[in-house]
Amino acid sequence: MSETPHRYTAELADRIEVAWQDRWEQEGTFHAPNPAGPWAEPEKVGDREKLLVLDMFPYPSGAGLHIGHPLGYIATDVFARYHRMTGKNVLHCLGYDAFGLPAEQYAVQTGQHPRKTTEENMVVMKRQLRRLGLAHDDRRAIATIDPGYYKWTQWIFTQIWDAWYDVDAVREDGGRGKARPIRELVAQFENGERPTSDGRDWSALSAAERAEVLDGFRLAYSSQAPVNWAPGLGTVLSNEEVTNDGRSERGNFPVFKTNLRQWMMRITAYADRLADDLDRVDWPEKVKLMQRNWIGRSQGARVRFPVVGHEATIEVFTTRPDTLFGATFMVLAPEHPLLESIVAQGDWPEGVNPAWTGGEATPAAAVAAYQRAASRKSEVERQTEGKDKTGVFTGAWATNPVNGERIPVFVADYVLMGYGTGAIMAVPAQDTRDWEYAEKFGLPIVRTVQPSEGHDESTAFTGDGPAVNSANDEISLNGMGVTEAKAAIVDWLVAKGYGEATVNYKLRDWLFSRQRYWGEPFPILFDEDGVAHAVPESMLPVELPDVPDYSPKTFDPDDDSSSPEAPLSRATEWVEVELDLGDGAGVRKYRRETNTMPNWAGSCWYYLRYLDPANDEAFVDPENERYWMGKHASPVEGAPDGVTDPGGVDLYIGGVEHAVLHLLYARFWHKVLFDLGHVSSEEPFRKYFSQGYIQAFAYRDGRGQPVPANEVEEVEGSDAQDPQFTWQGQPVTREYGKIGKSLKNVVSPDEMYDAYGADTLRVYEMSMGPLELSKPWETRAVVGAQRFLQRLWRNVVDEETGEVRVVDQPLDPDTLRTMHRTIDAVSKDYPSLGFNTAIARLIELNNALTKLDAVPREAAETIVKMVAPIAPHIAEELWKRLGHEETITYEPFPVADPALLVEDTVTCVVQIKGKVRDRLEVPADISEDALREQVLALPKVVAATEGGIRTVIVRAPKLVNVVPV
Repeated sequence: MSETPHRYTAELADRIEVAWQDRWEQEGTFHAPNPAGPWAEPEKVGDREKLLVLDMFPYPSGAGLHIGHPLGYIATDVFARYHRMTGKNVLHCLGYDAFGLPAEQYAVQTGQHPRKTTEENMVVMKRQLRRLGLAHDDRRAIATIDPGYYKWTQWIFTQIWDAWYDVDAVREDGGRGKARPIRELVAQFENGERPTSDGRDWSALSAAERAEVLDGFRLAYSSQAPVNWAPGLGTVLSNEEVTNDGRSERGNFPVFKTNLRQWMMRITAYADRLADDLDRVDWPEKVKLMQRNWIGRSQGARVRFPVVGHEATIEVFTTRPDTLFGATFMVLAPEHPLLESIVAQGDWPEGVNPAWTGGEATPAAAVAAYQRAASRKSEVERQTEGKDKTGVFTGAWATNPVNGERIPVFVADYVLMGYGTGAIMAVPAQDTRDWEYAEKFGLPIVRTVQPSEGHDESTAFTGDGPAVNSANDEISLNGMGVTEAKAAIVDWLVAKGYGEATVNYKLRDWLFSRQRYWGEPFPILFDEDGVAHAVPESMLPVELPDVPDYSPKTFDPDDDSSSPEAPLSRATEWVEVELDLGDGAGVRKYRRETNTMPNWAGSCWYYLRYLDPANDEAFVDPENERYWMGKHASPVEGAPDGVTDPGGVDLYIGGVEHAVLHLLYARFWHKVLFDLGHVSSEEPFRKYFSQGYIQAFAYRDGRGQPVPANEVEEVEGSDAQDPQFTWQGQPVTREYGKIGKSLKNVVSPDEMYDAYGADTLRVYEMSMGPLELSKPWETRAVVGAQRFLQRLWRNVVDEETGEVRVVDQPLDPDTLRTMHRTIDAVSKDYPSLGFNTAIARLIELNNALTKLDAVPREAAETIVKMVAPIAPHIAEELWKRLGHEETITYEPFPVADPALLVEDTVTCVVQIKGKVRDRLEVPADISEDALREQVLALPKVVAATEGGIRTVIVRAPKLVNVVPV
């Protein structure tokens, strides 16, 4: 028999942890009361301060969790548990972002319904998360695949579809521009307040014509859009799913740019607000910068260049209109619509530079061939700096409006249709890419900005300087600085009708269609005239039908003439319906939209459903939204003067890989809902924190491919400074990398639960270093966290008898001071997410207690309460054994006594002529005169000042500097 049968081991931890998890579930320990709705408990809400803490929505992977996933979940749990103990009403919950490609691909391969595999994966994740001891309100767990959830995703889509952005509408904050119901726009057309584009009365337009007009305003609209089409996969891909060499990330198939009818979100209408309101949220500056760069707002001018021999003009956006006199050629994106009309017909003109022709016999053939080649490249590849410049002459010429020069028009793939106007005026002397292009194709280079002294004349000058070579008979910019020259040329362009000042954005409207099965169906019906109608709320949700085959139709991978066929199109009985939509038109034939929404849809608003998931009447009760998401009286930390709090989630933690798209898309949806009066908060996430990654050793074989890390063996006898490794007898190399399936270095939390227990895993992950930094995983180091908990256990429980060994006697003064200093430090560390330093202080206190002959009850109960947020199971068990029947969850967190935080003595540094020569312990409240007297009496000081003292600088109680004569 063991001499210590009651020792805190992994086996005992397992029993304790599972028992407490069962009790928490049975008692609803973490159920947070709402002010209204099905879970309303107004008496528990009262005047308590609320706190909404959330993690980014996880996807239920078939592989389950690895030990990198819990990092953020534990952090939010510690933060939430601490604040519960300060008396706040805390809501912390988690759901599942369960639509997506992996489950659908598995369904394609196995024939199993993706719902089945997704729900099986969710069971695994729920078990792993429960075993971690997370204090979630389990009533509020949601999954995007539940019809009761995506009913409201569809409803929100109809609200966005049924709205337009009125740039002149005055908001409550005094700003201009907000979403308004589309019926208000229709009323403007009907009463003549807003004319139609062709001047006809609204009543004279057909239903299809009216729909087309409104689609030009709707925030969700259907249009022909350039997309990434992968015939070999049978689906459209987002830019993020296309590799740099223009192939699909999955399957390595060719990807082509093609125009298809797609659903779009007019996120560009909110570009300014999305950029400006970043000042109102408490986010890492690097994340704000990422969003600002993605939005890409820039001031400049639109300039129109007439096309010689055509009525058309080429419009460009430029941030440097002051360099117009140096524009010596133009470049259009391969997708530019003007190419259909301005490309020269017939043969090349005599004397054309052969480098301009692409080796083709005619301009039309050259442009067509170039467009085909460009369609195979990703936008990333097209923009890569240093790549060889390519392009062909269109045979068309434009006129530079400032000097009347005739300049050639090229097509080249380094110009993107998605930015600006899809056309540029090329000023090679002031732009590196244009310089390289001009040199390759033998085009003129004219400097319009005087280079600084020492500039290499064989390169473009991209800095600021006085304008040169920039004058015509009506205006001269010569000698002006950039700012002055910009203003002058824009005024001239406006007066001449050639352009105007404007703001441009990199942000493009959001492609919102997927030719997939496993996604939310669009709540849209098309009538026999092709006019779109929203499905009424009473008919929601539009549920996914069963289909015989989940695979999209695939084509020859190189067949760029093919087009998508979505799996839903095969469910003909679901697609073709006869319905009465309640709009007075009676029963009519309709065709459902067969594309599905992207997986972003459900994750754009899930945080709102957490607030009220049992509500069948609305996506969230307004009172519950105001309570949990409402605006604070004071602005967020770090906001500029005069900036008001936008409301939102109080703490949102997730990986930086989602810092642009997910956060941007959610902000867009939320702002539309705010404008339409459905929510009171203007931002979804008041405070966002980006946690680092956990990294682990990964191994690669001779081909550079990752091999399973758990199958790698260290070569016996290899040098400890340079260890060697093999996998299946073959040598492999070792590196550090983010834990995950791609590097095959996954460590399952189940292994840690079995070997150490969940509390040990929690303590170890939170002690590894600052939460925002990435850090290496070392399984052998986990034992340190276990030893801390074992010592804590021993300080309360006798390992031989199992009896509580604390004593009812007062603490000695030193231990009392140490305890209150720990309380003070930990009370600052927990709310600031400084969990690693909090644990360090708790370990110091615990070690001090182990040195006592017996631990006083006051100290034992205090440290157990401070440990509870980090290691809740052992804390609950010790709290119970200390004689308390109620959970520790809502026990008040200890409060430090300020009188015990004052240090009795401090170390004073003694300098002579600025160099440290001695130290002495002095009372913390010593006066300057008393400290000066003590220091001047020190032997080293006396010896150094025999010739007299020039001055003594005293900074009581920590520094004295003596300067001899």
